Amino acid sequence: MKITVHPLFFAVIIFCAFFGGFFVAVIFALTALLHECGHVFCAARLGYECRQIKLMPYGAAAVCDIDGISPKDEIMLALAGPAVNAAICVAVAGLWWFFPSAYAFTDTIMYASLAMLIINLLPAYPLDGGRVAKCALLRMFSEKAARIILRVTNGIIAAALIAAFFISGYNITFLFFALFLACSIFEKSATAVKINFATRAAIRRGVEVKTILVDDGLTIKRALRHLDDKYYVVFRAPDGREITQDRLYDIMADKTIYDKVFE
Repeated sequence: MKITVHPLFFAVIIFCAFFGGFFVAVIFALTALLHECGHVFCAARLGYECRQIKLMPYGAAAVCDIDGISPKDEIMLALAGPAVNAAICVAVAGLWWFFPSAYAFTDTIMYASLAMLIINLLPAYPLDGGRVAKCALLRMFSEKAARIILRVTNGIIAAALIAAFFISGYNITFLFFALFLACSIFEKSATAVKINFATRAAIRRGVEVKTILVDDGLTIKRALRHLDDKYYVVFRAPDGREITQDRLYDIMADKTIYDKVFE
C-alpha cells in the first residue's frame, strides 16, 4: 500500500502557514492519516485490499475495494476510523490526567481527533456516519431512494458547515469539510479486488507451506484470515479434501467472501 499526496494538499498547507496555522494543519493531516489507517487495517482483517491512502486538500481517503461486502461488515469498516480517533482522545485525556502540564503541547491533537470523530459520525455520505446511514436506509428503502435521501442530507450538512465557518470566525476546518462533501458526494465506489497472496515474487524467494486443518463450514472470509505472505497455505478438511491458496483465489472469482470453501 502506498500514500499519495494531491498537489493541492501542499497549497492548503502553504495557505494555512500564511495565516499562522501551519502546525495545526499538519496535526489535522496526521490525524486524518491515522483515521484512514483504521479503515485499512479493518479492511485487511475482512479480506479486502486497500491500494493506497490519498492525502487530499480537504482531508484523506483510503482507496479500499469493498464491493459485495455485507452491511454488517461495512458498518464495522466504517466505524474503524472513528474508533482510532476515539482511542486518541482517550489516550490524550489520560495523559492530561497524569501529566496536566502536557495539555499545552497536546491540546491541538485532542481537538483535531475530536473534530475528526464528530465530523465523520455525521450521516453524510461518504463520511463514515453516512456509510452507516446508507446501510440502515437500504434495509428500509430502495437503492435509488436511499441515494436521494443521502444527497439531500449531504446538502443540508454542507450548508450547516459553511454557516459554522462564518459563525466561528472563519474557522477553516469547517470549510474544508464542507468542500470534502461537495467534491465527493457523487463519487462512485471502487470495484472490489480480492487479495492475492500467492505472488510470483514470493514464490521466487521461496515460501514455506503451511497446512491448516479446518471444518467443512469454512467460509472464504474465515479462510482469508489465515493467509499471510510468509506462508503458502493449504486448507485441509477432516475428510482429507484440500484447497490450496491459489485454488482459494480462483474460487473467490466466482463467489462472495461469505460462501463456503468446500462445496
